[in-house]
Amino acid sequence: MGEGITVRMATDEDLDAIRACAQQAYGKYVERIEKPPAPMLADFAGLIGAGNIHVLEYKGSFAGYVTVFALDGDWHLDSVAIIPQHQGAGFGRMLIAHAEELGRKGGYSRITLYTNAKMTENLSYYPKLGYAEIGRRTEDGYDRVFFSKPL
Repeated sequence: MGEGITVRMATDEDLDAIRACAQQAYGKYVERIEKPPAPMLADFAGLIGAGNIHVLEYKGSFAGYVTVFALDGDWHLDSVAIIPQHQGAGFGRMLIAHAEELGRKGGYSRITLYTNAKMTENLSYYPKLGYAEIGRRTEDGYDRVFFSKPL
């Protein structure tokens, strides 16, 4: 993955770090969306218990996480977050690539994700990684933009 970088399955001991990371990474969008983004409200304990979260450590310290699981026959990237001091280092891309590899190994032919329409940075970011927009709709009270990518 890179020198000093490891990605592993999250454990219960990671719960507080994952929650804090979600607050830090997604908190900047609260004002724009006018409520907490969905990843801030996730059941992280349940996701850890189900084996759906992987964490990235840099030089032995927590740097971020990715949440992935099967959804409607596809592999789904539910959220990716990096703590602010490590944003811009490519760790998000590494976690997305890790999620894609997990999907391929699991036999999935497509990975899906969505982002909030007001997280405008993501609307150009995901296409740069090979994702194509496949729809927009309001779901769970959020205006979402859906993407997919062949695996």
